[in-house]
Amino acid sequence: MEFFYGQENLTSIQWILRAIVSFSVLLLATKLLGRRSIAQLRLLDFTIALILGNILAHPLSDEQLGLKGSIITTGVLIALYLLSVFVSLKSRGFGKWLEPSPFPLIENGEILYKELGKARITIDHLLSEARKAKVAEINQVALAMWEPDGTISFFLSPQLQALTPKDIQLVKDPFSISKTIIKEGKIDLAELSQIGKDIAWLEHKMSISNVSEKDILLATMDNQEQLRFYFY
Repeated sequence: MEFFYGQENLTSIQWILRAIVSFSVLLLATKLLGRRSIAQLRLLDFTIALILGNILAHPLSDEQLGLKGSIITTGVLIALYLLSVFVSLKSRGFGKWLEPSPFPLIENGEILYKELGKARITIDHLLSEARKAKVAEINQVALAMWEPDGTISFFLSPQLQALTPKDIQLVKDPFSISKTIIKEGKIDLAELSQIGKDIAWLEHKMSISNVSEKDILLATMDNQEQLRFYFY
């Protein structure tokens, strides 16, 4: 465990062990922090990610720094993060400070210039985000909201929105997600069992299509029991 503490020199093996331990600690920390810290970096998430990265990076580049202090500090920061999340759920004021309410940037096709300054973005950035949302003209936007995670939500004017089956009174089947029963040549027995099928049924279907599971990259089945094969 000498690699755990600060030394004048570290061997190659000790550097490797430090990297493995640091990677494992960071992975565990990310797992404990939750998926939100990966999916979208808000104020609290960004702060904690920045600090954790620096804390664990220093012992990896300086043999005179031990890992013990970094790991203890990481543990304290995780505890503070979880405490902050808990307090933000209990205290509306603290929660609002951490994650402010969204506010409009565009209303009824008009850009609210003062709100751009509040969001600290330029017109060019707003136009860029509009293009990403497939908005051709700003006057087509009924409402654009600046979200706490730094994204912009665009809502088109009602007359420009696409027709839905409900608008034309068209009856559609309930939404369902296809089940993955073969992935990368391997049959998912648990998924097969969940949909009430067995290996014999699947093999019969594959024989009809003259395919083998080894040749299949992906096989899915919808709620109509239609199989779709995707090959390498």
